Amino acid sequence: MRISTAQMFNQNISGVLEKQSATNKLVEQLSSGKKVVTSGDDPVAALGIDNLNQQNALVDQFVKNIDYASGRLSVTESKLGSAENLAMSSRDLILRAVNGSLSDADRQTLAAEMQGSLDELLAMANSKDESGNYLFAGFNTDTQPFQFDATGKISYSGDSGVRNTMVASNVALGTNVTGDAAFMNAPNAMGDYSVNYLASQQGEFSVSSAKIADATTYVADTYTFNVTDNGAGGLDLEVLDSANNPVANLANYDPSAPVSFNGIEVKLEGTPVAGDSFSMQPQAQVSIFDTLNSAIALIKDPGKTNTPAGNSELAQLLNNFDSGMAQISDARSEAGISLKRVESYQSSHSDEKLVNNSALSLLEDLDYASAISEFEKQQQALNAVSSVFSKVGSVSLFDYI
Repeated sequence: MRISTAQMFNQNISGVLEKQSATNKLVEQLSSGKKVVTSGDDPVAALGIDNLNQQNALVDQFVKNIDYASGRLSVTESKLGSAENLAMSSRDLILRAVNGSLSDADRQTLAAEMQGSLDELLAMANSKDESGNYLFAGFNTDTQPFQFDATGKISYSGDSGVRNTMVASNVALGTNVTGDAAFMNAPNAMGDYSVNYLASQQGEFSVSSAKIADATTYVADTYTFNVTDNGAGGLDLEVLDSANNPVANLANYDPSAPVSFNGIEVKLEGTPVAGDSFSMQPQAQVSIFDTLNSAIALIKDPGKTNTPAGNSELAQLLNNFDSGMAQISDARSEAGISLKRVESYQSSHSDEKLVNNSALSLLEDLDYASAISEFEKQQQALNAVSSVFSKVGSVSLFDYI
């Protein structure tokens, strides 16, 4: 069979190019350390590599979210811890201020110290994160959540929004504690009402409980309690609504027995005397700011300190202050639990990425020993093909004529 010069030339060129391509591919693999450089190298492995890279990218995003959430929750938990400690020291100041041996000047000094604690507590509640967002404002992160209003009380300008962060597929965790949940909406220690005691009070008593006992018959209103002498050595009790209409009349009133009217049950501690009077209005929740503010006002007023009315008001304030402290403690626990959950997902993602990277290594990492051996073989083959092509290409019929 005769082979034309052109055919022989093309066959030899194809052989050389094929060996060069195989050699170049090995060089590329050796330089990159990857045995699958393009999808053409191994389509099945390339698909697996692509899927694993996408999973790793998603895990990296979750880890970034977790880092941000961890930072926010760590700051939140720290601020609430500081607020809890400050509240405890403020309670101690209240108890010191009602010591009967203190002078009015001493109480004014303690009141000033308590005012500083209130301002510091307010500053903590208005804390910001590293991005300049208010920690305890809910969704209104660019609005200062707490400030004094025109009446001298602390108002809340945030909302109850919980900012969720995706920490895993189909898993969103809250990364903030709202200001109303941490500082504003503590349960009223007495129940559903707060009490106003008159300066004229003579009996040593206080309201220990004022709750809605029957929601079906409950009538929300402001009620006034008047204790009178029944002329027989005992007491009568009259309860009036806001329109001065009697809603309860108890002859021979026993202060140790609950008073029930309009779906409300009221319990007293101690014993009132004839002429004592007090009023109560609906208030199911209290703010630790307003409680501390009221305590400061009580201690500043020399006419109420260590009086029956002042002691009764103090008992109510201390109970509400304890409720506010418990609220801060609960909010701190919530932040700590959320932080722990976030960190557990971070550990899970680290394990997931380790598994993914191991699988990637099996699919794409190059076996250098095998690759170098194959490279040497391809080099020898390329040299052999090139040598043959060079010798055959130089043969001429004229050399034999």
